[in-house]
Amino acid sequence: MQEYQRLVHNFEPVWDEQSRILILGTFPSVKSRENHFYYGHPQNRFWRLLAALTDERTPVTVSEKTEFLLRNHIAIWDVISACDIVGSSDSSIRNVVANDMRVILDCASVRQIYANGGKAYDLYMRYCFPATGREITKLPSTSPANAAFQMERLMQSWGEITEYIAAP
Repeated sequence: MQEYQRLVHNFEPVWDEQSRILILGTFPSVKSRENHFYYGHPQNRFWRLLAALTDERTPVTVSEKTEFLLRNHIAIWDVISACDIVGSSDSSIRNVVANDMRVILDCASVRQIYANGGKAYDLYMRYCFPATGREITKLPSTSPANAAFQMERLMQSWGEITEYIAAP
């Protein structure tokens, strides 16, 4: 049985002043922590989903992913800066220290914030919303653990982000 580890988020958010949407996860998975970048598990559908929604090739390297996000005016980060966690289990998260979302929200052109899954939404509402006052839209998780949502259903749910990507 795995034990709790106290971990600190070990890589920066991706954003620039032109970012129109902010997509928030909870905390990096074991694979993402190993890769030092977001959504690093090969079965996570995040990158394939965004590529399909933007009609682009799926980025593979960290630099391709970063360029893809910035080109499409997408910022990504996680709600949690530090926590106790067992492996990659969002349900095990406790003793949360949240990231200060104002780092991005005070400088970027973010029009909409999205949560990648219910846990990210709940954590944002509990720890970040009181400081930001900014609403967040809950989208179904792209995690492989969310087997109820196949790619087609994810695309339908996540499709609303394209209005912010395409908007001038």
